[in-house]
Amino acid sequence: LGKKFTRQHLIEKYIVDFVCLEEKLIVEIDGGYHDNKDQKEYDTGRSEELHSLGYDELRFTNEEVLKNLEAVIETIKHFIDKREIKYSKVLNRNKNSS
Repeated sequence: LGKKFTRQHLIEKYIVDFVCLEEKLIVEIDGGYHDNKDQKEYDTGRSEELHSLGYDELRFTNEEVLKNLEAVIETIKHFIDKREIKYSKVLNRNKNSS
């Protein structure tokens, strides 16, 4: 990926599974308990709060990571690449309008 991810990182009052601070990207690996109704509500509120701090979040299940790690990595890479292309276009647009 070419990016540094930190494991078990504290952001405000939350400990996230993985974060790339440079990209403000959180990657969560969810176990089965995240299917619980109360946990889903908690996760939604947590995600909204982290998003309000400027973070994006990708969530994967344990099963996805264990059975298809390459696809998980490719999804993360695609997300970062897509974001970099978007920002590059904005920067070029701003530079050309100056």
